[in-house]
Order: sequence, then structure tokens, then C-alpha cells
Amino acid sequence: MTLHASSPDTSGQHLRSATAKILRRVVPLFAVMMMCNQLNRSNIGYAQSHLEADLGIGAAAYGLGAGLFFIAYTVFEIPSNMLMERFGAKLWLSRICVSWGIVSACMLFAQGEWSFYFLRFLLGVAEAGFVPAVLYYLTKWLPNSHRGRANARYAVGALVAFSLSGPLSGPLLSLDGAWGLAGWQWMFLIEGLLSACVGVFAYFWLDSKIDDARWLAAAERQALVTAIAADEAEAAAAHGSGRTGLWSVLRSPKVGLLVLIYFSVQMSIYANTFWLPSIVRDIKGTNDVTVGLLSSLPWICAIFAMFTLARIGDRTGRRKALLIGTLLLAAVGSYAAAVTSPVVALVMLCLAAMGFKSISPIFWPIVQRTLHPMAIGMGIALINSLANLGGFVAPYGFGLVEERTGSTAWGLIALAAFSALAAVGAFFLSDAPAEREKEDGKGRAGGVPAAAPAQTRKTATSDTSSH
Repeated sequence: MTLHASSPDTSGQHLRSATAKILRRVVPLFAVMMMCNQLNRSNIGYAQSHLEADLGIGAAAYGLGAGLFFIAYTVFEIPSNMLMERFGAKLWLSRICVSWGIVSACMLFAQGEWSFYFLRFLLGVAEAGFVPAVLYYLTKWLPNSHRGRANARYAVGALVAFSLSGPLSGPLLSLDGAWGLAGWQWMFLIEGLLSACVGVFAYFWLDSKIDDARWLAAAERQALVTAIAADEAEAAAAHGSGRTGLWSVLRSPKVGLLVLIYFSVQMSIYANTFWLPSIVRDIKGTNDVTVGLLSSLPWICAIFAMFTLARIGDRTGRRKALLIGTLLLAAVGSYAAAVTSPVVALVMLCLAAMGFKSISPIFWPIVQRTLHPMAIGMGIALINSLANLGGFVAPYGFGLVEERTGSTAWGLIALAAFSALAAVGAFFLSDAPAEREKEDGKGRAGGVPAAAPAQTRKTATSDTSSH
């Protein structure tokens, strides 16, 4: 990067204006992409009964197909992120969005179990690398003190998708017979094409590097570079100069603990994503439309919890305590939903969703502060890919449980146990990064970045191309 020296941003004005522009311009697009992402991977929950009636796909086969997505996602996640670093975030994120939209639309051609399995696996291949790519992008564009709120605004796209998928899928399913297509075929086609269009738009809207962002003033770009360099220098000093290769990341106990925690979170998210409509159908008098509307309630509740907790985490740096609290809330809500009536169970699942679905803006800043700066990209991809196996275990497990017992109660109890175990694991996370961040916040009046070490200030303008 070729930024020229400019006067120090002593008031933090340039950093504040730069981060505000990113939060207004880039993060909302990521939220829309995330909305499309979740819509296309989870819409089979509303098509389940129709797939069984039209294609003979039973509960176990449905659960296996829902979970195969995550097997592919895990296998291809790290290679996808390596290709992103080669081709740039702008091109790669756009490619991912377009390709998953096309594959999702092709679900209308499913003919039976094996074609259903193949298309779900292919959807995982297409989506692989999206979440880590966005998170890594944000680490290179925003200082840590702003990432919690950015992650919340971006992750809210998933909650909007979950909230809208019911009201949207119901009317699309009612198009049954139009132009010779079943309602579930219309749902996959329209929602898939929407993602492809968003991906094309993203290519013309995103920039791969701060230096490419002509919509930022030179002083704003310099303020971002300085703040991010200071964060990375502090983290590098805290972690030392240890190895940061794939094998060292794999062997790290900290990474293993983070995988365990996020694995339980993903189990809760995708068990509810794929089986919540089935649970709501147990409420007497429901139909496709009312099931969709009622299924959106837990995700709407989670939106408010996510924004509140993200803001508290950014302001106080006490993300560890918040993480433990949300995991315990998820455990209590899931267990209570298993042992109560369908109506009360829906209320309990609203509480559980406020726990497990609001974790993302708390969890990922902890990851970014815990890992060595040179291992952040690989660490995020590794944690997300391995933890996403929870998205295979939970839906498939729920399918087996329901097929053998006729109920999802034992599946919900298992989710509660995993969330409680994750809360115990979170207790052993180091709180030191949060303490340093809190102290940094006090030393950055109004968001003024702490002074970077001399070497960092000296090299900030020459090393920014890696951002």
C-alpha cells in the first residue's frame, strides 16, 4: 500500500468516520449475503413434509441429507480460504454467493434420496469458506474494538433469514402446480436465484483491500491501518513468535477448546433450523403458513439479544462471562422445551435461541484475540469447519431420534447437555485478552487507537497490502 504519511489522528475522528463508513457500506452487504446463505441452506426444513410426500424422503434420509452439507463444508473450507487469499476477497466471496445460489436452485431437479444427498453435498462445497472469509475480512478492515458490533450486524442476516424463511417459504410452497412445478420446487428456484443476483452485485460493491477503497479518504485509510497494526502488534507481543502453521494450530489446546464450544453452538443452531418447523407442527391447528410464522419467533427474539450482548461485549471486554451466560441459557431453554407442552416449548426455544444464536459476536472476537495474528485466518477457518460438523451430527441425530421414538424430546435434551458442557469449557478460556481490550478502550477516548509500537508505526504504510 502506498499511503503517504499524514498528521496523527489524535482525536480519533478519522478512525471513527472510517469505521462508520464500513459499518454502513460493507457490513450490511455481508448481512444480506448471510441472509441468503442461511435461507438456502435451511429452507429444506419447510419442504420436509413435501419432500417425503413427493420423493419418499423419510425422516432419517432427510436428516442425513441435511447433515451431508456440513461434511462437504468441513472438507472444503480451508482450501476455499486458501483460494480466497490467492484471488482476493472481492472475487471469492462473490463466487461463493453465486455458486451456492445456482446449486440451491438446482434442488428443484431432485428425484429421490440419492439426488437429494448429492445436491446437499454440492451445496456444502459451494458455500465452503464463506463465514471464515467474512470474519477474516473484518479482521483486516476493523480494529478489534469494533468487531463485536460488526459481527452482530453481519450475523443478524442469519436471524433475519430464519425470521423470514417461514413467512417467505409458506407462500412459495402455496404456488404448488404453477407452471407445472411443485411448491417446494418454486421455493428452491426463487430463493436460489436471489442469492446468485446478490453475489453478482457484491462483485461490483466490495473491495479486497483498504487501499482499494476509494470511498474512504486517505486519512481514514491511514487511521484504519494504524489501529489494526497496533492491534496486531499487541497480539503478536502477547503470543510471542511461535509457529503458526496448520499443524501447530491443530495441536493447540486453545483451538481444541474453541472448537468444542462452537461445535455445541452449531449443533443447537442447526438442530433448531432443520427441526423447529417439525416441533411447531405439534401445536394443534397449525398449517404451512402459521408454522412459518411461529417458527420465526425464536429468531426474532435472538436478534435483540445479539445486538445487546455485542454492544456490552465491545464496551466492557467481558466477553467470557457473556459467553458462559448465553451457553447456560441455551442449555436451560433446550431442556425445558423437551419436557413441556408444544406451546410452552416454543417459548422455551425462544429463550434458548437468545442464548445459542447470540453467541457469534461474542465468540469470534474472543477467537481473534486468542490466536496469534499470523494464524487468525487459518484458525478461524479450522474452528469454523470442524465445529460445523455439529451441523451434521444434530440434524442427522434428530432424524434418527424422531424416527425411532416419534418425538424430538431426547434430541433437545442432548442439545442441553452439549450447551452445558460448552459453558464449562468456556470457563477455562483465558480472560486476559478481554482485560487488555477493556484497558485499550479506556485508553482510546472515543475510539482513538492506542499508539502502535515504533516498529509498527514505521512499517504500517509499507505492509498494508496484506490487509
